[in-house]
Amino acid sequence: MSLDETRTQQPTLEQVAARAGVGRGTASRVINGSPQVSERTREVVMQAVRELGYVPNQAARTLVTRRTGTVALVIAESEERIFGEPFFAGVVRGISSALNEASRQLVLSLVHSTDQAERLGGYLTRQHVDGVLLLSLHDDEPFPVDLDARGLPVVVGGRSAHWAGSYVDVDNVDGARQAVAHLVDTGRRTIATISGPQAMASGRDRRDGYVAAIEAAGMELDGDLVVEGDFSEHSGWSCMEELLARRPDIDGVFAASDLMAMGAMRSLRAQGRRIPDDVGVVGFDGTTASETTDPPLSTVRQPLVELGRSMAEMLLRHVDADEHRPEQMVLPVELMLRRSSVRDDG
Repeated sequence: MSLDETRTQQPTLEQVAARAGVGRGTASRVINGSPQVSERTREVVMQAVRELGYVPNQAARTLVTRRTGTVALVIAESEERIFGEPFFAGVVRGISSALNEASRQLVLSLVHSTDQAERLGGYLTRQHVDGVLLLSLHDDEPFPVDLDARGLPVVVGGRSAHWAGSYVDVDNVDGARQAVAHLVDTGRRTIATISGPQAMASGRDRRDGYVAAIEAAGMELDGDLVVEGDFSEHSGWSCMEELLARRPDIDGVFAASDLMAMGAMRSLRAQGRRIPDDVGVVGFDGTTASETTDPPLSTVRQPLVELGRSMAEMLLRHVDADEHRPEQMVLPVELMLRRSSVRDDG
């Protein structure tokens, strides 16, 4: 049969397997994104798919495999925050990349209220998705849909007090500890923190890292030097104003996000404080925007794309397995030093 003839008939899986020189089962595993094939086999099968113009019958595939080929990403935040903070873009990019490589579709849902979550709950079933990724859960507002009861594999980005299943997180405690230890090493002695929301594990962990570094340096914890923000630039500004009103002698600030650090730097400059000569500042995230502040911002880089990719890959392992045990993964972070915290003399 010629190539032109095959294209006029709707190519079959058997024809793909024959052209690739593999069995039908092997071709099926490749097309369904199974990791249990070699890279060389994957290449020859996908080459045959392209040559023949083969399009899998999704309805038939779903009946046979009980899979939809679709994964839901649910982000429990407002649209303003999701589209305004670089954190989410990095994580979604990693998730999308991993799912594309596995030939899975991504469905994104933004949930900022119980009503929205309950409406979404009608869609989050095995008839529509193979699994669910959850991002930005708040401990004071548990996700109102019982996904476990639906038998759906779930992976959460970041730890949560309400979730004992699989998650991928970054080492928030160690990152904050490194940031504050650096400020101590540069001679700062009145070091404040603008923490993240304490209803989120990441916010608590970064505050705990601050506390650990202060105690390790033999310095006294001072409640006047701790204020809670919400990860936004505006909260960084307002929290810095509050801190300076309490303690004008502040000479170091660890902000639990780059955006809050940027807001803090604007506030400091508005009050005539030189950065880093008078006050050293370190953020957390490692966003590209941290490179272009004035001065460039020292920050704890968290691997956002890797975080998203790891979440997606973990979920796909659960989807492909007949049974699975919860997995927990914590990714390392890296302190990146720039001029916002390093004086010219040291």
